[in-house]
Amino acid sequence: MNLNKVFLLGRVASDIELKRTPSGQSVCTFSLATNRVYKDAAQQKKEDSQFHRVVLWARQAEIASQFLSKGALVLIEGRLQNRSWEDKNGNKRITTEIVGEAMQLGPKSAGISNFGENIGKSFDSAPKNKKGPSEEIDEDIPIIEDGEEIDIKDIPF
Repeated sequence: MNLNKVFLLGRVASDIELKRTPSGQSVCTFSLATNRVYKDAAQQKKEDSQFHRVVLWARQAEIASQFLSKGALVLIEGRLQNRSWEDKNGNKRITTEIVGEAMQLGPKSAGISNFGENIGKSFDSAPKNKKGPSEEIDEDIPIIEDGEEIDIKDIPF
């Protein structure tokens, strides 16, 4: 049994190029950057980045061109494909691409440089005079402090 499967989680590193084949099929290409962090022999932290050419077809190509931009986080599931051709000067060229079979878009704000700045602000900026569903308390239910005796009559159910 053979298997050709790739999973890449990274950030879009180039503009999305959407084109159509002569038959009208949508195809898009873009560069995806992945990185890994490791320690070298001297225990110094190092980072290694790799760039991958991703090709998406049909509806996925259209979705990618509409929703992805440089810096956006995306998960691509696909397969490796090698292609060769002759350039204008007659030189043989070879490339390896990831042909996407499934795509999962990252969070909407993942491509923004200040991602994470607003975490926690939604709770602080909520109006204090309105009660949320979890704050609607029946006034008949007694509040029992730690260490207090609980009377069975005080249990509301």
